[in-house]
Amino acid sequence: MTVHPTLQPYIDAWTHSIEAISELVSPLVEGEWNHATSCPGWSVRDVVSHVIGVDCEMLGDPRPIHTLPRDLYHVTSELTRYTEVPVDVRRCHTAPEMTSELEYTIIRRSRQLRNETRDPGTKVRGPLGVEQTLEEALRWRAFEVWVHEQDLRRALRKPGNLDSPGAVVARDYLVDALPEVVAKDAGAPLNTAVVFDVHGPLEFMRTVRLDAEGNASVNGSPSLGPAATLTLDWETYMLLACGRVRLEAVSEQVKTEGDQELAQAILKEFAVTP
Repeated sequence: MTVHPTLQPYIDAWTHSIEAISELVSPLVEGEWNHATSCPGWSVRDVVSHVIGVDCEMLGDPRPIHTLPRDLYHVTSELTRYTEVPVDVRRCHTAPEMTSELEYTIIRRSRQLRNETRDPGTKVRGPLGVEQTLEEALRWRAFEVWVHEQDLRRALRKPGNLDSPGAVVARDYLVDALPEVVAKDAGAPLNTAVVFDVHGPLEFMRTVRLDAEGNASVNGSPSLGPAATLTLDWETYMLLACGRVRLEAVSEQVKTEGDQELAQAILKEFAVTP
């Protein structure tokens, strides 16, 4: 048996992004590992530690037994505490230790994924013990690793891969969240259409439609006379949707037409990642 074709794009995207991360951090000197990223409280070292920690967990490794310091201001919930343990335990690791563990984890995880023969609907253990399908787990992982690759690129001022396989997975993942953002979070009126016109390395247009019953859907068909249109570049879209920047910081990169109150309500609720 071979990898199910539904899963292969996510495996390919993860591989592309994780190898890009390895290439980014391998030449770093010790001090560069301490550069701050847009993830609250996390340095370059911390982001890489998180990437390693999650893949180790997906490999089935036991979680580290570690007590967190009490002064970590960014640890505010059960999820952030869970996420922080594999990060904090590596804060004393040197640059060679970090790159060696990353490379070894990539080798192990790549071998595991090459030999993945389970059905996409197989239930697996996710973060905090939440059960999810194998497809959901691999899709989320491909998305998350690409986003963290971009976190590292911005921190190290080495832009790139905004149109990579991981970027395509991220686009689809974030677009799938739009109906809830528009209908539920922003409270758009019934019988409304909202257009998102995204340009840049990954160019696309999507329309969210609400019907008379309040059901929301998203697709690539254009809308004649939408209630609102939001036009922005792909990187800005991703930064807002992943909660990496505040709207005020990128407001000049976002153009809104039509119902301004609705457009601002959507932008206020745009972040969809934890």
